[in-house]
Amino acid sequence: MIRKLTRIGLAALMAGSMATAALAQDGKPVKIGWAAWSDAEFVTKLAAKLIEDELGQKVELVQTDVAPLYQGVSRGDIDAMMMAWLPETHADYFKRIEDKVDTLGTIYDGAKLGWVVPDYIPESEISSIEDLGKAEVKEKLGGEVQGIDPGAGLTRLSEKAITDYGLDYKLQISSEAGMLTTVDRSMRTEKWFVATAWSPHWMFGKYKLRYIDDPKESLGKAEHIDILARKGFKDDNPKVAELLSRMKVEIPELEAAMFDAQETSYEKAVEKYISENPDKVKEWVGAK
Repeated sequence: MIRKLTRIGLAALMAGSMATAALAQDGKPVKIGWAAWSDAEFVTKLAAKLIEDELGQKVELVQTDVAPLYQGVSRGDIDAMMMAWLPETHADYFKRIEDKVDTLGTIYDGAKLGWVVPDYIPESEISSIEDLGKAEVKEKLGGEVQGIDPGAGLTRLSEKAITDYGLDYKLQISSEAGMLTTVDRSMRTEKWFVATAWSPHWMFGKYKLRYIDDPKESLGKAEHIDILARKGFKDDNPKVAELLSRMKVEIPELEAAMFDAQETSYEKAVEKYISENPDKVKEWVGAK
């Protein structure tokens, strides 16, 4: 079940370790939160299926925006999240709640934020964010950078990049879906564009795009994506916490799975990934 985040009373969580353990044994769902990013959707639904099928524990998926996602885990309204982009992208969110959550592990690293352009734009015209300052380039791009959600760390860093490079550009704040619509329409007509992007993402399997250089490192360096849990979760659900802490996915295989999800569905892509990686799944669930 996917629903929008709501406030949940914490009385049950404050009743003592024996009470919370009993609730877990009685089948209280594990609440895993996620924001609408393609990579987060895949790994979250992958974890949910393994928890339900391999551990026999019910899971409730809670979709919300990034800011309330962090708040929910820190308050105990949500048990875990699998999309903490650190050290830069979600730095502001994490700093506010780091003492109120536990880090279970890193699900993938080497992730990247940046700006992309289509391959049909010659590198002699745009190879770096600095090139966007050229008058002829700005005219072809319409003085716009296609962005995503207003609360995303990538949006904050992109606004910083515009300032750092002294660009007279407007960041078009939208959503991941809005950004992808712009990319798709522009690619069809070979229109020039620059868009905010990140890896892993399935769009690199569908479109010929390239990152442009960021010599000032305004958009940060390589990131690691961590799994966060509310305080007490490891005691209440040790088997689930251990499974989550063991999960590790390489970016190329994640991007391939995400592309499968776009071509079919996330549910089918998850099933395919599990069937093609039996040894890895055994390791994650602690099977002997």
